[in-house]
Amino acid sequence: MSVEEIVTAYHAAMLHKSADELADLYAEDALHEFPFGGPAPLKGREEVRAGYRAMWGALPFNPDEVRRVSLHRTTDPEVVLVEQDTLITVAGQSITVPGLLVLRIRNGRIIHTRDYMDTGAVSQVRAAVTSSQG
Repeated sequence: MSVEEIVTAYHAAMLHKSADELADLYAEDALHEFPFGGPAPLKGREEVRAGYRAMWGALPFNPDEVRRVSLHRTTDPEVVLVEQDTLITVAGQSITVPGLLVLRIRNGRIIHTRDYMDTGAVSQVRAAVTSSQG
């Protein structure tokens, strides 16, 4: 898969909340990290699958849209930066969660992801979920 195809498929997996679609983009021994907190690193394709199945399965909403803001290629041919916005509606509130993915891609598979999300927006989503359940 090309970089463009991988990023498009990654965003489709997010939109569908499909851990299988996402995990299938990863190399068997890949690493997915969340540098700004959140879950522990996911080591290997099957941990990515299980981790995202649990995370996405616990969310009481689906994203409305996952929008690619930009795709930046770096001087390292394996590394790309993906700016993205995930648009969510929770308890009648529209919330945009900006994010940045640093992807290392080799032989058509993701081998390393550093997944950065706007923690303030994530807090807004959590508060909206809590208020809708209470």
